[in-house]
Amino acid sequence: MKLTGAEILVKELIRLGTTTVFGYPGGYVINIYDELYKQKEFISHILPAHEQGGAHAADAYARVCGKTGVVIATGGPGATNLITGIANAYLDSVPVVFITGNVAVPMLGQDSFQDIDIVGVTLPIVKHSYVVRKINDLQFIINEAFSLAEKGRKGPVHIDIPKNIQIEAAEYNPSFKLPSDKKGVIHPSYDKDSADINDAVSLIQNSKRPYIYCGGGVSATDTGKLVMELSGKIGAPIGMSLMGIGSVPASFALNLGMSGMHGRLASITAKSEADLIIALGVRFSDRATGKAGDYAKNTEVIHIDIDAAELGKNIRPTVGICADLNDVLPILVDKVKTKTNTEWVEHVRKLKEKDRIIPSGEFTPSNIINCVNSYYGDDTVVATDVGQHQMWVAEYYGFEKPRKLISSGGLGAMGYGMGAAVGACIAGNRKRTVLITGDGSFGMNLAELATAVTMELPITIILLNNGSLGMVRQLQTLFFDKRYSNTTINRKTDFPALAKAFGAEGLIAENITELSEALEKASGNLPFLIECKIDIDEKVLPMIPAGGTINDVILE
Repeated sequence: MKLTGAEILVKELIRLGTTTVFGYPGGYVINIYDELYKQKEFISHILPAHEQGGAHAADAYARVCGKTGVVIATGGPGATNLITGIANAYLDSVPVVFITGNVAVPMLGQDSFQDIDIVGVTLPIVKHSYVVRKINDLQFIINEAFSLAEKGRKGPVHIDIPKNIQIEAAEYNPSFKLPSDKKGVIHPSYDKDSADINDAVSLIQNSKRPYIYCGGGVSATDTGKLVMELSGKIGAPIGMSLMGIGSVPASFALNLGMSGMHGRLASITAKSEADLIIALGVRFSDRATGKAGDYAKNTEVIHIDIDAAELGKNIRPTVGICADLNDVLPILVDKVKTKTNTEWVEHVRKLKEKDRIIPSGEFTPSNIINCVNSYYGDDTVVATDVGQHQMWVAEYYGFEKPRKLISSGGLGAMGYGMGAAVGACIAGNRKRTVLITGDGSFGMNLAELATAVTMELPITIILLNNGSLGMVRQLQTLFFDKRYSNTTINRKTDFPALAKAFGAEGLIAENITELSEALEKASGNLPFLIECKIDIDEKVLPMIPAGGTINDVILE
């Protein structure tokens, strides 16, 4: 049977399991939106306040539920408004298919109204970017795009569908399947006798101070239980990248928490003292390594990642294995012999015991976050924006399950949080979701509060207001002789009143008692904003300066 391009697109989205799309209509996608209207019984659409908010919402939706997110935007400014969201998904390896409309194929590159080479713009920040020039290619492209987004190292894929392709008709195959050679990258499988596996096992058996470093790959593959099994079998503490937080429960005895620039002291100390780092699904970014030349200088490294490009890119491993963690970890757990490493485990235990947070006052970030943590259960999803509050959440919030911390890691996009909270709440079947943000980040995309109110989403917003761009101010304090150039924003915004203007609820909490009472009031099906005013000079510590080492760590 013959269908238009718009019909083929929507039918394929439904057939591929898409139940929710985020997007903003416009002239160059109006045919797609007409078809979405006809198929609204099978696929729901979420209208954000801004395309960037929709992109972040789809990103968070994918992180929480494990399905590929979908965003639709019109051509020109609609498409360019997606760029920050695309880059964010790319750097955090999140599967999202971004669909844009454009001028008709004959008008591409002719400077027509809203004609943008969006494929050229997106190429550096996607796994692949398509422009559909022939209607007969559309069904294949849609299927390949989803396969690319989901297979291997996950990530965003872009499809640009010109106006005439949406209108033209082609034969539609309701049982279409990709050819086997078009289903994504096939990674080598490892059996128990492969040379790399044997080398890795040998390094582990000879190690007296092993350290397991978990990244987003552990969360994406749900291999946390295997990591804990390996940790217990070889007496290895576990440290996390920001993206790895929650992959292993915070309560696990050998979990030392986040490592890196703003990591917990026990975690970064143990990592620096290890004789073997077992790195699982991590990128070894500069925030994790500090001075790359000194990182793991006298330490053996086993690096396992699904993306071959990451092996040796920043840190050259002793053994590098390109594979899915689900394939390799069971083999390692089976092959390594149990060893206690008693002295190392006891040393790590003492490091963790000493690594206790001593709040500088009653209403401090650590106490605020601990209060929120104690109120909500382990199944609550917590989204953050980017800045000091993000690092405080990473340090103090005790995540017990994967896919519960939703945060912008690689890109560090301020303004991510509100859209992300919307997407996370929808993915979590509209259960109470928490957004922890700062006054600087919240101001960037607070219009998505309108989306949350319209959709009647139960989102609790904890706004840590220090009247400044806190992370940059911290750098100015420590390294720029307190020259506070344009970081003291001190806006006069009445945030609770603003929330009420949007149709939400809001109030100010000035102490832990008031915060606890406010959390009790945050119920029902509407967002609830709680503004917590904190000292402008609260800092994220410990801190290893950029390009520094453990020897340069700042503790106070």
